[in-house]
Amino acid sequence: MALIYEKRGGIAYLTLNRPDVHNALDAETLVEMADAWVDYRDDPDLRCAIFTGAGDKTFCSGADLGKLTPIFTGARQPETKSEKQIVSDPTLIHRAGALDIGLFKPVIAAVNGRAIAGGMELLFIADIRVASEHATFGLPEVKRGVLPSGGSTAFLPRLIPRAAAVEMMMTGEPITAADALRLGFANHVTPKGEEVSKAEEIAAKICKNGPLAVAGVKESVARSMAVSPEEALKIESEVADRLFLTEDAREGPRAFKEKREPVFKGR
Repeated sequence: MALIYEKRGGIAYLTLNRPDVHNALDAETLVEMADAWVDYRDDPDLRCAIFTGAGDKTFCSGADLGKLTPIFTGARQPETKSEKQIVSDPTLIHRAGALDIGLFKPVIAAVNGRAIAGGMELLFIADIRVASEHATFGLPEVKRGVLPSGGSTAFLPRLIPRAAAVEMMMTGEPITAADALRLGFANHVTPKGEEVSKAEEIAAKICKNGPLAVAGVKESVARSMAVSPEEALKIESEVADRLFLTEDAREGPRAFKEKREPVFKGR
C-alpha cells in the first residue's frame, strides 16, 4: 500500500508509505489519499486524523518525478488503473489534498522529516502541525524554473507572515523546524521520533470535545479567512446558532452541572 490508512480509537491515521523513495507521491498514493480523506470525512466514529510519513527521514518529497510527472507532461501514457484515474479525473488531485471536499474535521500533521515541494504543500490541509526537531520545510520549485503551484501562493502567505512566505518561495531555500515554530507554521517541535505521540496527545484532547463544536471552529475559521471582520462575525454567529440547536450543545452544560464527563454523540 502506498498509503496506510488505519482507524484507532476515534482517530484516523494516514501514513505515506513509500520510504524507499522519500514518500514521493505517485498516482497510487494520490488515489488512496483521496479515498481516505473522503472516508474520514464520512465516518461518524472518527473525530480526528493524524497525517504522517513512514520512516524517520522524509515526510514527503513531493511528486514522484519518475512516475507521476511524465504522465502530466505527456512523456508517457498512463498505464496502471491509478494513473488512468488521475488523468481522467483532474479533481482527484484536489481530493488527495483534502481540498474542495467539505472536510471540517481536524487534521494533525506529524512531520517526521523533510517536507519538500508538494510534500510541504500537503501540510496546508493540517490544522495543527507537530514537527520533529530534524524536520525541514521547503519549496524549491523556482530553482527548477516552475511555480510552487500546489496551493503555496494561495495558502502560505495566510499561514505565516507574508514576507517570510515570499522569501521561501522566491529563494527556494528550506527552513528548519525551529524556523517553522518561530513563524507559526509548526505548533510544536519534538525530539526525533516523538512527533506522532505528541500528535496523539493533542488528538486525545480534541476527541474528548464535542465533535460538532470542533468542526464548527474549523468551518468558521475557514470561511472567515478572506472576508471582512464584520462578515466573519456573521459567519461565526451563523455557525454558533446552528450548534446551539444540537443535542451536544445541551449535553455539555448538563454534564457540567451534574459533575460528570459529557457524552457527545455528534448530533
